[in-house]
Amino acid sequence: MEGYAAKQRRTTILIHVILIVMSFIMIVPFAWMILTALKTNQEAISVSPFYILPHNGWHWENFGTVWKSYNFLILYKNTLLMIFWRVVCAVLTATMAGYAFGRLKFPGKNFLFSLVLVQMMIPAQIFIIPQYLMVSKMGMLNTQFGLVFPGLVTAFGTYLLKTGFEGLPKDLEEAAMIDGCNIGQRFLMIMMPLTKSSMVSLGIFTAVFAFKDLMWPMIVCTNASTTTLSAGLAKMQGQYGSDYPAMMAAATLAVLPMIVIYVIFQKQFVEGIATSGGKL
Repeated sequence: MEGYAAKQRRTTILIHVILIVMSFIMIVPFAWMILTALKTNQEAISVSPFYILPHNGWHWENFGTVWKSYNFLILYKNTLLMIFWRVVCAVLTATMAGYAFGRLKFPGKNFLFSLVLVQMMIPAQIFIIPQYLMVSKMGMLNTQFGLVFPGLVTAFGTYLLKTGFEGLPKDLEEAAMIDGCNIGQRFLMIMMPLTKSSMVSLGIFTAVFAFKDLMWPMIVCTNASTTTLSAGLAKMQGQYGSDYPAMMAAATLAVLPMIVIYVIFQKQFVEGIATSGGKL
């Protein structure tokens, strides 16, 4: 028994050491970004001597420089609105489609779901030109609707919610039918609340993917007043060139919204990822 307990302790210690090392590896780039943002450009590019911390003071003015160059309040607003509406649309449409594919019987069900699976296997970049032409024909370039348009429906979300609905016992729905509930009541009051974990997981993935989306905002929103943080950051890179402290200051300001969102919804993030069995 003592040998088994000692083995368990060694295993636990090894696991904790590995997790600490991995955490350190993930934190170092973020810490380096912040430290570089507080250096002069000479310190940032210096190799000999190599500066880890700012040597000639902490240059907070780098943040002021990029803040004045780009209206970050507008970028924050555009990005957060895009994330919000993409999450709402994705969860709403995927929940209804997932319920239909997972619980209902209708002609062509398997064929239609196979189209959903095919869409998941095709690279998203293939859809950019058709989506751009559709948004352009609707006169929605440089608008919030144009940013949200690719996220109105989601094949991944449909598959995720279908799996969630299929995992629910049939007795619940049958009992609701006996009590006189119609299809809408069964969906809204019985089945949908039971897939809350899948909906939270989908919302998390949608928010992260929307925040990281670069190509679509750069194509559909060319005006500085309608673009997002990712596209704005790419334009800053071309503007500042080799001014690494300014670029790192801009990158630090760009990641602040997701840090705040994660701090506020940390519990939901952890539960959603653990429930879905996925990773970011």
